[in-house]
Order: sequence, then structure tokens, then C-alpha cells
Amino acid sequence: MLAAIFSALVGVFALLLGMIFIPAVRESLKGPPFLIFLFTFFLLGAGLLFLAVREKPGKKLRKFLILTGASAVGFFVSAVLHNFLYAVEIVTKDFVVLSKLAGILHVVFFLIAVPICPLAFLVGVVGSLVLFIKKEQGGLKKK
Repeated sequence: MLAAIFSALVGVFALLLGMIFIPAVRESLKGPPFLIFLFTFFLLGAGLLFLAVREKPGKKLRKFLILTGASAVGFFVSAVLHNFLYAVEIVTKDFVVLSKLAGILHVVFFLIAVPICPLAFLVGVVGSLVLFIKKEQGGLKKK
């Protein structure tokens, strides 16, 4: 089950990247399908995070799976908070302190969502794949 959710999460991530960087894919799947895939990415990340904590697949693998799931969840949450706080900044432009605070926080959540979470996701995926492959080839060898 853990490997299936992990594989689905990586597949949805690849599809989201295609929707962002490949014009033909972007045109065919823009609008609601993008949001559906983004929410699916969030749900699969939450499921992976839950199972990685619950099943305890191995110390190193568990850390990489938690990183992968947490970065998928973190991306969605940070993107939502970024947009919400941007709206708060616009609405509260007459209240200088609140507007500035919302402005700072929306930038922070943007930086978490755009560069940090995708990089953490890729680190988690690569580390998990390496450990999955080692496990398939007979386990980790002790020196």
C-alpha cells in the first residue's frame, strides 16, 4: 500500500510538472483539472505521511517517505495560505501594521510553496527510490 501511494504521488507530481512546463499538456488540462490534480497531490501526500508514520517501514526509508509526504502537504497548505494572506493584505491596506504583517507572511508562504517544498519533495523521492531499490536487491548490507 505504501509503495502504491508513493508511486501514485510521484505520477501526479510528474503530471503537474507537465501541466506547468509543457504547453500542449497545459492547454488540454487547464482550469478545474489542474485543481483536481493539485488536491489529489495533497491527499496522496497526506496518505503517504500517515502510512509512513503508522507502518514504520525502516528508519531511513521512513524519514524520506515522511519528507516526501510532508512536502506534498506543505506545498498545498502553503499555496492556500499565500493566496489567503495576499487577499488579507489587499483588504486591510488601511490598517498598516496588519497589512504589512500579511504582506510579509504571504511572501514567506510563497517561498515555502514554490522553491522549498518541490526541492524537499525531490530529495524525498530520490532517497525513497534508492532505499526501495536497495531493499528489492536484498536489503541494506551491513559492514
